[in-house]
Amino acid sequence: MAALSQILDDAPAAEAGPSHENGQADGDQAQLLYEEHSGRMRAEAAAEAHQRRLQVAQEQWGEYLGQKESDAAALLTRAQQLQTLVAQLAGSDAAAATAAAELAKLVEELEVAATEAHASAAQLKAETGKRSLAEAELEASNDVEMKRLREDSAEAGSSDAEDDEQLLAAAGNGQQPPGSFIGPALPPGVAGRALASAAGAEEQHDSFRERAKYIPLRLNMDERRLLRLLEAALSVSEYTDNVDVINWRKKSTRVHTQIKDMCAILCGLVVAQNFRRGQQLITDREFSDLSQFFQDCFEVGRRHKIMNPEKMRETYGKMVYLLMDSSDNEIQELLGFKCVRPLRTVYALLEERGALALLDDVHMELATGEIVAGGDRPRHEVQKQIKVKERAREFLARKYRSRALSEEDILHCLYSISDNNSYLLFNRDPIDRMIAYLQAYFSPSQFEQGYSLAIQGGSQGARLTHSHERQYTYVIQSLTLWREISHEMFKLWYLADRDLLGEANRYHLQNTGQGLNRVQSAPHVGRAMQAILARCQRRLGGWVGSSVVHLGDHNVPNALMFIDKYTQVPRILNPVVLVLDELPKLCRDHQVNAYVQAAFGGVEPCRKAILLDFFRHAFDGSGADNFFDAGSCIDGRLTSAWNWCSKIEKKSYYHVFKLAGFVGFDGDFKG
Repeated sequence: MAALSQILDDAPAAEAGPSHENGQADGDQAQLLYEEHSGRMRAEAAAEAHQRRLQVAQEQWGEYLGQKESDAAALLTRAQQLQTLVAQLAGSDAAAATAAAELAKLVEELEVAATEAHASAAQLKAETGKRSLAEAELEASNDVEMKRLREDSAEAGSSDAEDDEQLLAAAGNGQQPPGSFIGPALPPGVAGRALASAAGAEEQHDSFRERAKYIPLRLNMDERRLLRLLEAALSVSEYTDNVDVINWRKKSTRVHTQIKDMCAILCGLVVAQNFRRGQQLITDREFSDLSQFFQDCFEVGRRHKIMNPEKMRETYGKMVYLLMDSSDNEIQELLGFKCVRPLRTVYALLEERGALALLDDVHMELATGEIVAGGDRPRHEVQKQIKVKERAREFLARKYRSRALSEEDILHCLYSISDNNSYLLFNRDPIDRMIAYLQAYFSPSQFEQGYSLAIQGGSQGARLTHSHERQYTYVIQSLTLWREISHEMFKLWYLADRDLLGEANRYHLQNTGQGLNRVQSAPHVGRAMQAILARCQRRLGGWVGSSVVHLGDHNVPNALMFIDKYTQVPRILNPVVLVLDELPKLCRDHQVNAYVQAAFGGVEPCRKAILLDFFRHAFDGSGADNFFDAGSCIDGRLTSAWNWCSKIEKKSYYHVFKLAGFVGFDGDFKG
């Protein structure tokens, strides 16, 4: 093996060395030709890239001029209306006459401004239209050839510059637009209105620098081994069954049980990972010597749960309650170390390595954006976007690498941010889709006969009384709020972790009517929720119903319960959206189509029936144990939706759900 390695290592040197003078001459000539060809190709690629950048700038400037033209026209219209009004009120008053004269002068100036804006926009549009598509578009074959040349070239500086140009050209080609839906298109303008309403959430708080503070790092292979070890230990533990019981007479007895069960779990982790070290730990009981190992195990579990809320549904609660108890000063003193350490996030890693500038790079959107392959998009277009995304990642990794931060670390950060975008695609976008369905099939000002959203308290289980318009507003407010919560779910998970495991934030056991629960305040999550709610109210202009956020009371005992409730939103909406999207495809089958026609009158009436029932009875204030806990509060809106889910088998359209592959709303607990 050593001899083979030596031969392979020496092979490039042997190939590079000349065998005779003629070979050297041929090699020099070939090198000159290669360099000339490479230089020409680089110059052509740079020229085409600059041309693409010019086209993008022209398009952006054209959009700006078009906006200015519309703004000037709107101002001119308002000024003319005001001029007419002043002329009617002028009479013989000298001051009014002077005001009318000044207003006439203003209208004249606005007319000139509007005319100039229109002329500028028209001229730029005409100039841009002269350019052919071939002049402004890089061919895919040239991209591949130039990439091969860059890999062979030894000029790293010029290669980085060329990559930058090509990425700008790729950005000009257009990445998948944000918020794209999977499924059939809605009527024209509807999806656009839904996306426009959702776009208001993308403010300063949504920058990569801010988001990265709450995005955990993706687990590496060593951490995944620790995760499997942790899950195995927690799956056989009965920690909460032994500790969270009401019959403790002394605090010291409960603490003793906590320590006993905690040490059993810790010893089990070490024995499973390293038998000799575990045997020594059981004998010596020096847990502090392995504090780093224990902190790694629990931090990996916490990080994995944030990135994958559908995972660890049976074991995460045990781990969090164990760590809550381990944060007690008395237990920390007995163990000799802390089980909790801060979560590893993208921002923390880049800040530690001095590379926060990566998060402000203009190519981050290209390098981390989610590419949707559904619908009628051609495969070659998807492949092209994948290549652009890969080149963007390679470019960023080369640009920001340093002694402290390797290319692998940068790619690790980019993959972690991409994981967050993937989460948003499958958890936030279905809410956008449902908002689009609401706007497509219903209007707040009028309704079709038999399709009113109005509900009456006491009728069909409803505990709220709303007119059609009020119920429409109530539903779109609730969906918008859920959309914003799902959009910031990683941040809420991060803050919930801080609230649950804070050393100064203690809990108390209380029978909340839903069993014995740990009631604990959640100040960080509470402030974040108030900010989200205020943002929704500003966007929607008012609020229907109560704006109370239950946290740390008998309705929502702690931050874990709060987060767990809102991770259910995509589990509720995803199946409904999938059924609505799949319905036209199902009806391609003649027998299914005959059933839908006979039962509902067609695809569109069937969709309307499902949406009408969902928008009425999933938002009617029902589902609570008593009348006082029901209603329109922030928590109650989700309770009503769960109550609707529990009655799905009794609905007239349940067979349509089954035909579309529906199996349930709750998902898999063993994932």
